[in-house]
Amino acid sequence: MVFEDMKKYILFLLGVFCVSNVNAEGIILSDTSLPEEDVVVDNNSGETSTYVKQSYTTQQNYSGAESLLSNDTSDPLFKIGDNQFLSDTFVDFPPKKMLLGQYLGYGINNNLYIHANIHYQFDFSGRREYGFSSTDLGGVYRLSHGFNQSKIISDVLFGLKAWGSSHVRTPEYADSSYYAGIRMGRQYTSVTLAGTVKSTWVFDNTRGLSYIDFIPEAYFRFKYDWRAGIGLDIRRSTNTHLLEDQEWLNFKLVRQYGNTQYVGKIGYEFGDERFQLGASVKILF
Repeated sequence: MVFEDMKKYILFLLGVFCVSNVNAEGIILSDTSLPEEDVVVDNNSGETSTYVKQSYTTQQNYSGAESLLSNDTSDPLFKIGDNQFLSDTFVDFPPKKMLLGQYLGYGINNNLYIHANIHYQFDFSGRREYGFSSTDLGGVYRLSHGFNQSKIISDVLFGLKAWGSSHVRTPEYADSSYYAGIRMGRQYTSVTLAGTVKSTWVFDNTRGLSYIDFIPEAYFRFKYDWRAGIGLDIRRSTNTHLLEDQEWLNFKLVRQYGNTQYVGKIGYEFGDERFQLGASVKILF
């Protein structure tokens, strides 16, 4: 009962936080979208003429904000740029298991990047569920940018997972599946607000199912290159006997050094009242 009340309270707070920030539209936070330039009227001449006053401070702030976001790889709306390469080496500790993994991403152009993701599962529960997960091959296409074009950022997510070990019997890791989704949000200098809806389909004669994830997130940037993120992953499955409905509360703490980030993660699942720890090292080339 206590955990149920805690879950409802956290969901309520996150909802109020996201709505209030979207409605505020940068009244308190510093928006990274390009501000309007001042127009000055010259009344000294016989004719009325106008010209645009170039503001060095405005350009400097805009450039600084864009630079701040360009290598913040833990930002939920981060996009790998043209000809950039991202490596993410991670380890996760679910209950009685350990996952060692590697993520690789490459920017095709300023709108599209592709990625691959695989991990190896060690099982300490005695059920011998060990082996390589299915390889995740996918991409992200940016529909709208936050700079110059639109304040709302939106991405399309797509990919497939295949070739998982028969010893890894969790559908999310082992069986061939396809997924697609959309992600939207706003980036400010000090915070990013984002939401993702992602649907996954597992095609199997005996283990077929589909599940959908709703993921609201808030990501904060602090001084001295510290970052922190909090989010929910609400999962609903069409076959709860194979993959249970889940509700995760996730938190991450990030320390950035140039183009390298060191990330510590902790997650709590309300249904089974379990924790999951993790860490990763992200390097942007």
